[in-house]
Amino acid sequence: MSDRHQHDHAHSHAHAHDHEHQHAGHSHAAEAPAHDACCSGHEHAHEALQSAIAMPTSRKQARLSGASEEAVFFIQKMDCPTEEKLIRERLTNMNGIGALEFNLIQRELTVQHQLPSIAPIVATLKALDMLPAVKSDSLDSSAGGADGAAAQAVAYRIPTRKWVLLGLAGVAALGSEVIAWSSGDERSLAVIALSLLAIALGGLGTLKKGWIALRNFSLNMNFLMSLAVIGAAVIGQWPEAAVVIVLFTLAEMIEALSLDKARNAIAGLMAMSPDVATVRDPSGSSGSNGSGWSSMPAAKVPLDAEVRVAPGERVPLDGVILNGSTSINQAPITGESIPVSKQAGDQVFAGTINEQGAFEFRVTAVQGDSTLARIVKSVQQAQGQRAPTQRFVDQFARYYIPAVVLIALLVAALPPLLAGAPFYPWLYKALVLLVIACPCALVISTPVTIVSGLAAAARHGILIKGGVYLEQGRKLKALALDKTGTLTFGKPVVTDLIVLDEGRHDSAGQALLMAQAAALATRSDHPVSRAIAQHWQTQQTQQTQQPAAIQVPKALEAEDFEALSGRGVKARIAAQDFYLGNHRLVHELGMCSPQLEARLQVLEKQGKTTTLLCRDQRVELLIAVADTVRPSSKEAVADLRALGVHVVMLTGDNPHTAQAIAAEVAIEDARGDQLPENKLDAVKTLNRQHGDVGMVGDGINDAPALAQAQIGFAMGAAGTDTALETADVALMDDDLRKIPDFIRLSRKTHAVLTQNIGIALGIKAVFMVLALAGMSSLWMAVFADMGASLLVVFNGLRLVRALPAK
Repeated sequence: MSDRHQHDHAHSHAHAHDHEHQHAGHSHAAEAPAHDACCSGHEHAHEALQSAIAMPTSRKQARLSGASEEAVFFIQKMDCPTEEKLIRERLTNMNGIGALEFNLIQRELTVQHQLPSIAPIVATLKALDMLPAVKSDSLDSSAGGADGAAAQAVAYRIPTRKWVLLGLAGVAALGSEVIAWSSGDERSLAVIALSLLAIALGGLGTLKKGWIALRNFSLNMNFLMSLAVIGAAVIGQWPEAAVVIVLFTLAEMIEALSLDKARNAIAGLMAMSPDVATVRDPSGSSGSNGSGWSSMPAAKVPLDAEVRVAPGERVPLDGVILNGSTSINQAPITGESIPVSKQAGDQVFAGTINEQGAFEFRVTAVQGDSTLARIVKSVQQAQGQRAPTQRFVDQFARYYIPAVVLIALLVAALPPLLAGAPFYPWLYKALVLLVIACPCALVISTPVTIVSGLAAAARHGILIKGGVYLEQGRKLKALALDKTGTLTFGKPVVTDLIVLDEGRHDSAGQALLMAQAAALATRSDHPVSRAIAQHWQTQQTQQTQQPAAIQVPKALEAEDFEALSGRGVKARIAAQDFYLGNHRLVHELGMCSPQLEARLQVLEKQGKTTTLLCRDQRVELLIAVADTVRPSSKEAVADLRALGVHVVMLTGDNPHTAQAIAAEVAIEDARGDQLPENKLDAVKTLNRQHGDVGMVGDGINDAPALAQAQIGFAMGAAGTDTALETADVALMDDDLRKIPDFIRLSRKTHAVLTQNIGIALGIKAVFMVLALAGMSSLWMAVFADMGASLLVVFNGLRLVRALPAK
């Protein structure tokens, strides 16, 4: 894990999400160190962060003024948009209820409210026969807990008894059809008796839901289906009424089962984390196995506990290796199956696989806060956000059902009234239209597709923070890339030390200058500064191992430290002002001579970053560091260009270094000397010239540009709380090739969404025509609706395997 992940910062970025009950802001990750603005420290980091912040609109203020509370419910019977619509209509009219957020896939409802207790909400949900379980309640910290977790784990399973009753209902319905067809009498006592038996065994649940919908004045599918069944019985179509109710109940049960595949698409990740860990007994006793180690449930292992992992076992928790070395398959976290070498001091993640040696590690996060747990939680939260296509479909369905019902009423009434046509045939056609009005296939197609795409990306090490970004990725026309830590490893090393003070060319003078530079560098977390500090520390170590006549000075104290935006740092050492900064800083201080300029150009043309130590209006030491390009960067840039994305590199390094790195990865548009405001302006310009822009970075100085971009990508987010919580798209490792993978997934998701909408609307259009022509029956309409629902669900689930691991 790169050192840059040890200092996390966040910046926010507001997007208005156009939803009838919600306006949610979103944030981008911006992790220190602030790179490409040489040697900048924490003080400037916070200034850059503040300048980039656009405060998000709180969803608590969406409909309520003042403080509000939040309650989260697990709705065991919320399987279809029909239930969501009924709950929304009922709760929206209650006093003290604010924003409602539905996660249909996870069966979750989040309610913002100003009620003294959640009892009225629970009572309302129970009255709607929704079987609610409280997951959390801000009024009562003890609410939910084990009961809520158990309810979610058990979920709503279809009992065997219901399958048996439905089978008997099917036999009775089929029997009524056979008797009616063989006798030619659809109103005989045997036909009516078998039909009533089928309705009683398989349709009472639907009729009950229809009655609840009628009481709440909700025009939903259960009400329409109940009306169709009762209408068919009234006109004497008893066998048809029985077949329709049985088919509809069967369709609901199959749809619930198929949706479980989408629900489990990401939940399977959590199962990769073992339930038991081998923990050292802190008391020093021999433990259960007589060796000082004992087995303990992973959920109960505390922070800082020491855990042992044998070869072939999965790592149970996040931690830092204390001793031992091994290679670990981190595919569950980063999506890459190539094992990563690990040794003492390296970070390990829960759910990853220890392939070779045994090792011991110190726990840095409890099970519920592990990187794997945060990934699962993040994707589950993203599932509740409505993507643009989903919001469109929801709006469409709102007008679609009333429109079809109105058409059905006109079909039933106008021909008999205006043309004297027989009433019953036209009423039957109207009932068929009512069945066709079911919007389930249309509405369910979008969340299933989005969830499948989010799950596919998470399994590949790409964490997408909402369907809006998954859909928007296909629109990216330009991508701005930071250099240090993004295109390169971000771990530069010192390559050249040039003493420019004529009086300090001896070893002692150079050692003192290096100590002074290190005193400033250690106060900054920029990669270049860390390279300088690391070089000095190495000198110290070598000195202790191999004593010499010239002693390396001990650590010097830098006081009055000040970060200079995009230029470097300033501090006082022994009552003297020192500057440590880049080429730009030397120019601004008026210390750059033709001779120095020539030296700098030679080094910069070699792709090296130059840093200079200045004092008393003179440059005393020139330090050159070099970074190396990631092997995957060139391939990633080629992939992006093949996808039609214009790639730009924005770096605070000098133009020569920028061009050298750009040439290595085949980027034609490389811009050096980029301050935070320059990067921001560059993103704005790219947006005007090309369209939607993405920004990739991991530093605070990237914050303004990340906030301006349509999608902000955080690099190397594994183990980093801030990136996981705030980035639009977090790449769990440092592989840039995941960005073209993300764009391809976005395009495929859009294609599947379009297919699903076409399938759902196309089938309904065909059956509307058939119904008006008198060529469609009630049971055919139900069968078509069931078929459409299953088609769109399974078509959406194809995305789960859309990104095979490299």
